[in-house]
Amino acid sequence: MLISVLAVLLGLVLLTYGADRFVIGAAGVGRNLGMSPMMVGLTIVAFATSAPEMLVAGVAALDGATGLAIGNAVGSNITNIALVLGATVVIAPLTVHSQTIKREFPLMFIAVFLAYGLMLDGNLSRLDGIILLLGVFTLIGVTIYLSKHSSVFDPVKLEFEEELEEELPAKVALFWLVLGSILLLVGSRALVSGAVEIAQALGVSDLIIGLTIVAIGTSLPELAASLMSAIKGEQDMALGNIIGSNMFNMLAVLCMPGLIRPSEVSREVLTRDFPIMLFLSALMFFMSYGFRKAGKITKVHGVILLSAFVIYQLILFRSGQSL
Repeated sequence: MLISVLAVLLGLVLLTYGADRFVIGAAGVGRNLGMSPMMVGLTIVAFATSAPEMLVAGVAALDGATGLAIGNAVGSNITNIALVLGATVVIAPLTVHSQTIKREFPLMFIAVFLAYGLMLDGNLSRLDGIILLLGVFTLIGVTIYLSKHSSVFDPVKLEFEEELEEELPAKVALFWLVLGSILLLVGSRALVSGAVEIAQALGVSDLIIGLTIVAIGTSLPELAASLMSAIKGEQDMALGNIIGSNMFNMLAVLCMPGLIRPSEVSREVLTRDFPIMLFLSALMFFMSYGFRKAGKITKVHGVILLSAFVIYQLILFRSGQSL
């Protein structure tokens, strides 16, 4: 048991540091290829911050732990909204001005409902995985379109330009990209192995472990990115990191178990976890959209989201005890 816990902790450390290096390297490669900071931020950075979830889901699916893979994707979205956004706005309340970020909300809901609809039959098939993978490429294309047609004065565009202003030398960017990839792979292997062994030792399902320990661990890069963006005053980026990550979790992460090891979907995912994720997604939308004015996510909203996260963890704890 102790070795399993140490494996999980080692995996989390490697995933967190590896994700940071991977994001820096991927963004640097994108800038060296001539991509604008806006395009890099909305596509490469958003995709890269979901890399831990993707690798964990892939490794878990290869090991036959599809419940962990599915729980990681859904649990990460819940964690991103309730814990990451909640903790971020408690420290630094957000004011959302960007029309580009607001236009990403419909894309996020489309991704969520697509994934939910495909799994309502109780199965995540290989065809479902292919559809979700096609959704990834469609999402990237639409996001690139949004980046090219955003206003010159869109706040998130200015924030990305400031954040990604310095270009890394090509060799340095490639080094961080490769190193980050290796650390993510090793970290995901350690995390999945340790998490599965802990689940077996405690007598709980790998789904519960995926929704809790693994989801929280793989969401640490989003927490760090959103907190730093908010502290720097890059408020639209802080929310954009979460929206972008949630979209990729529903498409790029969930397609992994479908493509690698098609399986049944636990009833609890469809009746408990997805509805909670949908509720929190709607809550984030109404808190931040602002409609005819700038959206404001306050400290009170942060307390509400953090409280929701605690309640959800208690629900999962009781579910684990009843198994």
